[in-house]
Amino acid sequence: MLAARALASGEDAGRDDACRLLLGRHRDAVYRFVRAQIDDADAALDLTQESFIAAFAHMARYDSARPFRFWIMRIALNKCRDWRRRRAVRHFFTRARPMEEGLAVADSAPGPDAEVAGRQALRAARRAIDALPEGLRSVLLLRTIEGMAQGDVATLLGISEKAVETRLYRARAKLNEMLAQDPA
Repeated sequence: MLAARALASGEDAGRDDACRLLLGRHRDAVYRFVRAQIDDADAALDLTQESFIAAFAHMARYDSARPFRFWIMRIALNKCRDWRRRRAVRHFFTRARPMEEGLAVADSAPGPDAEVAGRQALRAARRAIDALPEGLRSVLLLRTIEGMAQGDVATLLGISEKAVETRLYRARAKLNEMLAQDPA
């Protein structure tokens, strides 16, 4: 009956009185419900008030065939869900790093200086490998670059496995010596 009077768009004083009575009748139940939902007394008070404001602002949507209490509780539940969502977003942003820090994230790709230095080091290594004597160079390339097994290199070159091992050791030592002398 009160909801029907609050719904009536005629006399403003009668509508206001009906809204006031509905508020008095359901406020405590809505507050207890909201308080149980969000466990924050101050926020529960605010959400209870917001629920009634929303209900009275949209009385035209109220279905008078159903109890007002169910309708206001549904509005309060939606307000609680919205509040929790906003709180989760606020919590996320309080833990998030400032946007400016995201701009300073280093790119995993090498920078132009590193690329140039890498190309120079590669050219120096290539020059040093080319300068190795043929016997050392072929063992180094077949074993290290091609990834061939020591026995396969020995068979291919027609030398013993021990010779492959010795030549590989000498090639690496000579290569390190040459690269240490050639700064770029």
